[in-house]
Amino acid sequence: MGAKSRSKGCWAWLLVLVVLALVVTAIVVAIVKKKSNSSDDDDGPVPGPPGAITQKYSDALKLAVQFFDIQKSGKLVDNNISWRGDSGLKDGSDEKLDLSKGMYDAGDHMKFGFPMAFTATVLSWSILEYGDQMDAVNQLQTAQGSLKWITDFLVNAHPKDNVLYIQVGDPKKDHDCWNRPEDMTGKRPLTQINSSSPGTEVAAETAAAMASASLVFKKSDATYSATLLKHAKQLFTFADKNRGSYSQSIPEVQEFYNSTGYGDELLWAAAWLYHATGDQSYLDYVTGDKGEAFAQFGQPTWFSWDNKLAGTQVLLSRLSFFGGKDTSGNSGLQKYRKTAEAVMCGLLPNSPTATTSRTENGLIWVSEWNALQHPVSSAFLAALYSDYMLTSRTSKLECDGDSYKASDIRKFARSQANYVLGENPLKMSYLVGYGDKYPKYVHHRGASIPADEKPNCREGFKYLNTKDPNPNVAVGALVGGPFLNETYVDARNNSRQGEPSTYNSALIVGLLSGLVTTSSAVQSFT
Repeated sequence: MGAKSRSKGCWAWLLVLVVLALVVTAIVVAIVKKKSNSSDDDDGPVPGPPGAITQKYSDALKLAVQFFDIQKSGKLVDNNISWRGDSGLKDGSDEKLDLSKGMYDAGDHMKFGFPMAFTATVLSWSILEYGDQMDAVNQLQTAQGSLKWITDFLVNAHPKDNVLYIQVGDPKKDHDCWNRPEDMTGKRPLTQINSSSPGTEVAAETAAAMASASLVFKKSDATYSATLLKHAKQLFTFADKNRGSYSQSIPEVQEFYNSTGYGDELLWAAAWLYHATGDQSYLDYVTGDKGEAFAQFGQPTWFSWDNKLAGTQVLLSRLSFFGGKDTSGNSGLQKYRKTAEAVMCGLLPNSPTATTSRTENGLIWVSEWNALQHPVSSAFLAALYSDYMLTSRTSKLECDGDSYKASDIRKFARSQANYVLGENPLKMSYLVGYGDKYPKYVHHRGASIPADEKPNCREGFKYLNTKDPNPNVAVGALVGGPFLNETYVDARNNSRQGEPSTYNSALIVGLLSGLVTTSSAVQSFT
């Protein structure tokens, strides 16, 4: 009898110990789960001012903004690039204009107005959305300076209401040379659009650049902001009333920056003008019959220098997230937001409607030429949209019956940025200067020629063909990127993969600025 009682007592104590162990385990699991949920992968409380800095994105952003300095034309002030000097000082002089500023498009010496204006619009958008985050890592002033270098050019390129100079240089002759921009000696012809030779997409994109930049400089330089807004309004009117594609008016541009249509640029420009002015007529423009004609509602597209629809949809969706009385219940805006949601659902890798346009390791991949434009632009839009959701306390995004959170969208954005920075099969950064392994044979004339050499137009080709790495590092350049099979040929004559561009730089600056830390999305740009 006594032995039985002791046996029962032992079992009772054992049961108590097991229960205690289970309780402790449950507490530990809850703590771990709570920590996990508070990580960057999950939705937390709405952030306020910029939070903790993510070092890798900060380091990458500081590099990416430097590429704009490498691309500058004109009289360089406070030049930080040792192998760059003054160039293009007489650009525009044939028409008694000062078009010396602006930026060279890519690895060549052309100034193409269409992608240059897009660069300015994206850079403006990045500053407006993430200026506080840029400032947290001391890059805001640099970004604003680069933006103004472009808008100064755009202002001078618009000498009359219905005249816009959209190109400096002859691309065919330019591409027959391989020399430094400082050593250019050939003529730099100008190309313009006007009432009889229209270019709606270029005029509208330039209007978008001017309108968005007017918001950037509104507080710091009200006079300059007003000048930009005046040009934006004039250019939009010019674009809308003189409709015609510049690819048709000027067939020579088709070989370089051929446009597939101008409806997207008209909506994009009107959207930015509404943000800049609050004028109801611009909102009516995008939500009325023009929206029905051009917006392709319900049909997700890719955001690029040629197609602004996805960007317009995300930009206008912020009005339904944060808008006031004049935008509440606007059915047209809801169509933009629904299409923006479809864009996001297509990007999320596990969504029922996920795009198949991606590599085996998850990089969005659309084009063999300049492959990184689409993943970076997609990730930039995703970062913006996730911040809109988080700040507005929008709990979920519905994708064909499945629900996703803001953190899921942000996770996608980080995945694309991380791939670019080296989390890829080659373990190579596609951002020049970042990490230990990055392209050494970038397709870029200035980077490929020693600063103390002055080859003429034809002599310089020996530097294109040499097997030596570039003597100058094109710091911050985002190269074209990998093939679909995720290979990359680091060869200077491989322009398809190895040529950087200013518009790619604007997109990567925007993306990194959105990821470098967290803060609330601004309710209004004004």
